[in-house]
Amino acid sequence: MTTRAAKAFSRPITIGRLTLPNRIVMSPMTRFSSTGGTAPRDLAAYYARRAAAGVGLVITESIYIDHPTAGNMENGSRIYGDAPLAGWSRAVEAVHAEGGVIWAQLQHVGMFRKAGDEPHPDAPAFGPSGVPMDYATDFSGAPVEIVPRVGHTMTPADIDDVIRAFATSAATAERLGFDGVELNAGHGYLIDEFFWPGTNHRTDAYNGDVAARARFAAEIVAGIRAAVSPGFPISMRLSQWKNNNFTARNWETPDEFGIALGALADAGTDLFHLSTRRYWEPAFDGSGLNLAGWAKKLSGKPVITVGSVGLADEFWNSLAGGDVAVTGIDGLLDRLESDEFDLVAVGRPLIADPEWAAKVTAGRENEIIAFTPAALGTIY
Repeated sequence: MTTRAAKAFSRPITIGRLTLPNRIVMSPMTRFSSTGGTAPRDLAAYYARRAAAGVGLVITESIYIDHPTAGNMENGSRIYGDAPLAGWSRAVEAVHAEGGVIWAQLQHVGMFRKAGDEPHPDAPAFGPSGVPMDYATDFSGAPVEIVPRVGHTMTPADIDDVIRAFATSAATAERLGFDGVELNAGHGYLIDEFFWPGTNHRTDAYNGDVAARARFAAEIVAGIRAAVSPGFPISMRLSQWKNNNFTARNWETPDEFGIALGALADAGTDLFHLSTRRYWEPAFDGSGLNLAGWAKKLSGKPVITVGSVGLADEFWNSLAGGDVAVTGIDGLLDRLESDEFDLVAVGRPLIADPEWAAKVTAGRENEIIAFTPAALGTIY
């Protein structure tokens, strides 16, 4: 018997030139297992196992683009250098061997980097204005003190260099066989730092209003579009909240959000991936739509929703050491069936249980393995 979940998730959808077989996405989750920047064989098998169990699209963990300021961890993945490229080629081959689809998420961490950080300790910390977030939070979301620091304010030449690095890295991803790319433009990383007035204090064409603050992201998309084949899918992951500031908002109203989305869509973005801590929370006053629902309504583009899917609590509680109970997805299916959003990204449940997609669509929710913090230390 076909289940409600199977009917809702099993519909194909076309993004650019690519048709995905279903609506289940593996959310990008960085595992920091890439010693020397090289994705290990275990990571390739980890992605392939989820694809084999019915995930329609795998989005990789964040991968540092080919720019010395892009990363801040020695064991973060890279998309440059012979060994890292060979590692990602293995991952692509493994997912394709299971009939799956895999996109590379491209990353520049911006002012999360500090001077001296690996993998390029001599590189500065780059940001639109050289300032980090104005405060940090602990896992509960409460403010905590941070040590003030100043990074490098990007010059026009720096901006051009980073745009070229994104474009080059996207072209490399296509050459390796990835089926598309996603830009990590949320959570306080570099692209997001241009969106947010709290970190963008520029006085040039990259600040002043919502459209100006979206210019850097739009130019990256346009650069990628010129560097890859026609129809090669480009996704952009957006958020309001930051990793260290849960109350930050890039866009205070739907009108502001629509201006930014329009600039990004016009530049060539095919899909928006809206990261929220809880998918069921309204994005703006006066409507029950979540951020993905608003993005679809305002842009007309396909969208992915994400945020505590299938779980009773949000991400930071996991990092603080709390177990997270499995919960039902009837409310999620209500929204998916009403076309509030097009695809659903699943995070921690797919770390805990590689068979999550198969179990949900087969009506075997009672067999799902619950997420525990211990799962974060494994690749399987």
